[in-house]
Amino acid sequence: MKNTTNKATPMHFKTVVQSDLPHGRNGKHKQIISIILKDLNQLTPGAALKIPLADLPDSKANVRSALNRAARKEGRAVATTSDETFLYIWNVGKNGSSVTRS
Repeated sequence: MKNTTNKATPMHFKTVVQSDLPHGRNGKHKQIISIILKDLNQLTPGAALKIPLADLPDSKANVRSALNRAARKEGRAVATTSDETFLYIWNVGKNGSSVTRS
């Protein structure tokens, strides 16, 4: 009769305990987006943030996309525009108008 014991094949990768793994995702835009959202919370009605494009960690389009994803996740609306030098960001209401606080 043949011996049918299973010999374990060696693993190719190391293993770790799942509880030691990091939870959550910190994308490359997290820091700038967090700063922008905090500043938007303090922004007075009718004002906009003026951010130098040179200070952005990535392209203007990628930062705008990340900002819109984060804003939607928080249930808020923001608007953006830009020129050759700056990215402008402000809060908007649900109807698309600038946010006014009472």
